[in-house]
Amino acid sequence: MIELVAFFGNPGREYSLNRHNAGFMLAEKLPFCTALSWQKKFKGHYAAIDRSRLNAFLPKSPASIAGSSSDSGSDSVSVPEDETPPRVHFIKPETFMNLSGESVSRAAAFFKIKSSAILVIHDELELPLGAISLKAGGGLGGHNGLRSMKACFGDADFWRIRIGIGRPDSRMPGEGGPAGSGRGIVGWVLSDFDADEEETLNRVLETAGNLLLSCLVNKPQTLLKEWAKKIIPPIEKEPPE
Repeated sequence: MIELVAFFGNPGREYSLNRHNAGFMLAEKLPFCTALSWQKKFKGHYAAIDRSRLNAFLPKSPASIAGSSSDSGSDSVSVPEDETPPRVHFIKPETFMNLSGESVSRAAAFFKIKSSAILVIHDELELPLGAISLKAGGGLGGHNGLRSMKACFGDADFWRIRIGIGRPDSRMPGEGGPAGSGRGIVGWVLSDFDADEEETLNRVLETAGNLLLSCLVNKPQTLLKEWAKKIIPPIEKEPPE
């Protein structure tokens, strides 16, 4: 079972709407966000909730998770009563992205949580906007926050929910080099989602929040097949008359 959830991003108002801050954005969209009381701790902001309280926030039907198929089990989940840690811990590192592992490892050490019971929420260049992926371990994809996690824990066995942000279509204004390379990537991840992307982003965050909730009340292994990569379909709009 997942015992610690880490939301990745950069602290500070100037970064709050950046693509790189998709993890922080999700923390504010959780179905149970109002039940969390954050405090400064472990080089970040920390909160916890009794696992038994999470059932009250579950979607009432699979259709509440956009794009979910009827066999995902979302309508029949329940909190196991034995062999399950009674509390779930949450951390938003305030160390900046490339040192995120320092904050997560402090919380993990304090609560004696191993890396395989940690779930990291982060932005993902290799997935388009509108895509969500649940992943266990594996490569780091050049993500500085994940690199910091591996450096601090000595392995990459932690779980991830990856929120697609896509790659830049062309090099950033004023920057040299081919598209999507060097500082072009830095400029892209530190740029804000634009107005045209907001509707898709909001649907992604809502769906990812429900996926995270399902990961906390189930063994996440049961969700891997369904959520290895999920594209959240756009809302169909009626054509103008």
